[in-house]
Amino acid sequence: MSTIAKLQAQKELLLERLKSEPGPNEREEIQTLLTKIETALSLLGREAGPPTEDFGSGS
Repeated sequence: MSTIAKLQAQKELLLERLKSEPGPNEREEIQTLLTKIETALSLLGREAGPPTEDFGSGS
């Protein structure tokens, strides 16, 4: 499993935990972890480079 896939799996688990209405401390911890995962995914996406297909050109 790739790093991106692992991060996405962790993100999904954390989102499920948020749906179970955790207490304020747990909610804060989950949101902190989600922010870190989003940052990591963003950085990994930049390292991969831009997409090869241009969907917005319209020409």
